[in-house]
Amino acid sequence: MSTPASPYNPTAPSRSDIDATPGALLLEFGVGWCGHCQAAEPAILQALQAHSPLAHMRIEDGPGRALGRSFKVKLWPTLVLMLHGQELARLVRPTQASQVQDLLRQVPAGCPKEKGFAAK
Repeated sequence: MSTPASPYNPTAPSRSDIDATPGALLLEFGVGWCGHCQAAEPAILQALQAHSPLAHMRIEDGPGRALGRSFKVKLWPTLVLMLHGQELARLVRPTQASQVQDLLRQVPAGCPKEKGFAAK
């Protein structure tokens, strides 16, 4: 069984900070009260365990949240996989760890995963 994820962070970095992040970074947009987010959490955590030490940020999203709007997030949770500041791929409302693992496998072998922002 996975340990619970940290809560979604209400303080998001700027888009320019995200775009300047070297290596791989997984952004997870959602809110704690969202049933889809709660249901996806075990699958996301399971997949992340296999791809450690990938930097992972859980970002609270909602109306007026600039970072989520800049990524055109419409449904929660939305996972956005970044590579050297560029969106590599995204996944919306995953239900199985295999879906998240398929997303994370898109990070090229040998790509630095632990750089950039600390996991949140």
